[in-house]
Amino acid sequence: LRIQFAEHGRSMEQEAREILTIGLASNKKPQENIYDRIRRHIEPLNGFDLPITRREPVRRPPDF
Repeated sequence: LRIQFAEHGRSMEQEAREILTIGLASNKKPQENIYDRIRRHIEPLNGFDLPITRREPVRRPPDF
C-alpha cells in the first residue's frame, strides 16, 4: 500500500479512501450464502434425511 500511494502521489489516507470508493462503487454480484451453495449441490441428489438422535440429559459437572 505504501508503494501504491507513493506511485500515485497521494497520502496514505487518500489512497485508502480511493481504494474503498472504487471497491464500494463496483457493481459486484452479491456473494451467495453458504446455505444456498450447499442446497444447490444437494437438491439434484434429492436431498437426504439425517437421523434424529435421542438427546440425553445434561451431565453433572465434575466436582473438583
